[in-house]
Amino acid sequence: MSTPVHQATLEQLFLNARTHSHWQPRPVSDEVLHQLFDLLKQAPTSANCSPARFIFVKSAEAKAKLKPCLAEGNVEKTMAAPVCVIVAQDTRFYEHLPKLFPHADAKSWFEGNQPLIDATAFRNSTLQGGYLILAARSLGLDCGPMSGFDPAALDAAFFPDGRLKSNFLINLGYGEADKLFPRSPRFDFADACHIL
Repeated sequence: MSTPVHQATLEQLFLNARTHSHWQPRPVSDEVLHQLFDLLKQAPTSANCSPARFIFVKSAEAKAKLKPCLAEGNVEKTMAAPVCVIVAQDTRFYEHLPKLFPHADAKSWFEGNQPLIDATAFRNSTLQGGYLILAARSLGLDCGPMSGFDPAALDAAFFPDGRLKSNFLINLGYGEADKLFPRSPRFDFADACHIL
């Protein structure tokens, strides 16, 4: 773990990777989605709580259910993407802690503490969505994360029992690089960081 990765890896994960809105008509196999999850699940969450749930929307039927939940500007690119991932959070994630964090009674930390449940589920499912992006890029996929959708409508359509709540969406596939905008500016270190 002490050896930095090669420059080519940094370029694939960060430096050359972009947010895509246009997609090649090339499918993403279920096998690749399994590989994707097997990578991202190894990354850390607090008390290994792993609250994220990933719904891989691929079929025409599932996309038809998703479409009316999307903001107008996200419809075309999402319908064209081979996969749209709903990154959701399990509101009762703590029920799995006896398995996921067996060396402490972590379940008791959350039971009856709704503010802690909500904050932990949101923070860590967001983190896991970020891991998904890096895992996808490491497997040669392009990503288009977005938050332009109606969460209440999406949750009613996909999670009617109320246990899962949507966090954000990520389109996955093989992007059309020639249709990318120039990269937007980024902060310099001094604009965003302090060393104390």
